[in-house]
Amino acid sequence: MPKMKTKSGAKKRFKLTASGKVRAGQAGKRHGMIKRTNKQIRNQRGTAVLAESDARIVRKFLPNG
Repeated sequence: MPKMKTKSGAKKRFKLTASGKVRAGQAGKRHGMIKRTNKQIRNQRGTAVLAESDARIVRKFLPNG
């Protein structure tokens, strides 16, 4: 039986927290910042914890999910 291959794209984009939640970069900050409010830009810094329904899908692709 061959080894399971992890999805390299998911490995680079998502990270698991100690409690098993999935962290991801904030969406909507690549371009078009001039249209966004300053509050929105400020709140989108850093990373966010994914909703459980999305996290369940992502966890399948991670090596230790």
